[in-house]
Formats: sequence, C-alpha cells, structure tokens
Amino acid sequence: MTVNIQLKQTIDNSYQISIDKLKSQKFDSKVAIITNPKVAGLHLSHLLKHISAKELYIITITDGEEFKKQETVDMIMQNLFNHKFNRSSMLIAFGGGVVGDITGFVASIYQRGIEFIQIPTTLLSQVDASVGGKTGINNKFGKNLIGAFYQPKHVYIDTHFLSTLQKREFSAGVAEIIKMAVTFNKEFFNWLQTHNLNDGDNLKTAIKKAIQTKAAVVSQDEKEKGIRAALNYGHTFAHVIENETNYTQYLHGEAVAIGMVMANELAVKLSLMTAQEADLIKILLQSYDLPTSYKIKNIETFYEAFFLDKKSTDKKIKFILPKHIGDVEIKNDINKAILLDILNGFMIHD
Repeated sequence: MTVNIQLKQTIDNSYQISIDKLKSQKFDSKVAIITNPKVAGLHLSHLLKHISAKELYIITITDGEEFKKQETVDMIMQNLFNHKFNRSSMLIAFGGGVVGDITGFVASIYQRGIEFIQIPTTLLSQVDASVGGKTGINNKFGKNLIGAFYQPKHVYIDTHFLSTLQKREFSAGVAEIIKMAVTFNKEFFNWLQTHNLNDGDNLKTAIKKAIQTKAAVVSQDEKEKGIRAALNYGHTFAHVIENETNYTQYLHGEAVAIGMVMANELAVKLSLMTAQEADLIKILLQSYDLPTSYKIKNIETFYEAFFLDKKSTDKKIKFILPKHIGDVEIKNDINKAILLDILNGFMIHD
C-alpha cells in the first residue's frame, strides 16, 4: 500500500540587494537586531536612526569565528522565546559574516522559519557572506557543517559602515572579490589589476561587480548542486587552515587568500593554468597585504581533513580550480600522490 504526498510547487525566494545609503525602515512587528559589541559601539546609533518597529530588541553576541557555534544560537533563541517572538517577527543581522551566518541560521529554525534582513558591515560580508542564503555554524569537525540554505528578505549594503574597518578586515573582503573575478570574470580581474580599491568610487564599482557575479551564479544554482560550488575556490584548503588554527590566527578572507594560492599550485600542476597566471593572482593578493603562504605541520593530517569538507562526497575530495583566469573547473578525481606533492610544498621542513 502506498500513499503519495504531492508537494510539487514553485517557491519564489527572490530578493533585492540595495547598494546605497541606508534608508529608513518601519516594521509593524517585533524585531531583534543581532550584532556584536564592536559593531554596536561603532554603528548601532546610526542604524537606530533608520529602524523603527512595534517592539525593537538588541541581542549582542560575542565577536569572532570561534563563537559561531551552537551555544551562541541557543543564547539568541532564548532571548527570542523570552520576548515571545512569533512567525511574523523579524531578525536583522547587523555585522560581518559571523553575525550574518548565525542570524540567518536562527531565522531558518526558529518556529520553523521567520524572516530576516541582512545589513552587512564588513567588505567580506557585503560582497559574499550576505548574498546567496548560506547560513550556519561551526563545530569541532569543521566550518559551517551545521546550517541551512535560507534566503534573506532583503540585503542593504551601505559603504558608510566600511569607514571604520581595520586594514586586515578590508583586505579580507578584497580576497573574496578577487576570488570571484578569477573564477568567473577575466575582464573584472584585469580591471582589479589597474584600480585601487582603497579609492571610494573604485570600491563601489567592485562591490557591484562582485555581487552581480555571485548573484548570477546563485540564481542558477541556489542549493549548490552544481556551478555554485565554484564560488568556493580556495575554500577547500582555507577551511582546513582555519580549523587547524582554531579560527583565531586568520580572518576568513585571509585563509581564503592562502587557499587560492594553494589551489593555483594544484591548477598549475594539472596544466589548468600557467605559472605566470598563478603569479598574477598572488601579486594582486599581496598588493593588499594578504597572506599567501602557510606552513603545514603534518601533510597526512591536513589531507585527511579535506574529507570533512561539505563538498566532499563518497570519499572523493572536490576541488574548485581556476582554469586560466576567468573560468573554473570542478574536479573530484585528483590522485592522492599529486595532492600530497602540492601539500609538501607548504610543509615545514627542518
């Protein structure tokens, strides 16, 4: 005996990304702004001039990738339950990628899903983390292994919030911009070589180009079953580096910069790109003082950590590799000996 449950339907998860000065928003519901002490101290008063709600609450979480964990999720939800938030309530993620990932994840699971808005305050979160609906938290096994695809209602990007960014944080965001240019847009990469993003007008242009690039990919593959995985160029290596260093030594964009260099070495080994092209990418990363080297202590341990990556399936490691500049190839059939040879180049040698 069989009972069929017919659930076929078309769900429109479309939303807008506004790149402009933040405009006033009024909500006829309970709203919680999720932020951290640093962002709150610098920018909360500015945000509150633009936000009004039936009831407005501020929930502050500890800053740092190491606090993107279940305990933080529990703390936020405890606040929401205490204030009797319901399915018509809304969350606002006001901060960088950590705040955005946690807020989106809480929104996806609180009472089986409530709306949330992204107001990213770092360059990395403006061009990457706030776009595309990836939410999640880390655990001892790796980065973002618990999470959901859950799209925001709206994303508001205002470069006003970047005025207080430290140089490292700014550069970490540039790494994600370079990542998207290398994999999908050679013309954009060429433009980045000749335009300094420390210039305000150049920066706004780069933000728009990066978001347009990512949006085009996400619109084709929301749940990362195909081409969207290419946005993880550099990340297979970066996630291992972040986990090995307990998320404290490198900002995410810094780890991605190192991961891109490692991926490029592999791409050169496989004749997907030339050594000269790899050097151009490294030079551009270094021009923003991004790290491009990492000393591996144990290559077998590093290699085994690849299998905890979400993109790895059936004991095969999926690597996102640049195909020259402006194109990308996804490979999951790379011989272990080749990988160990690449890792050995980053090995600590006495």
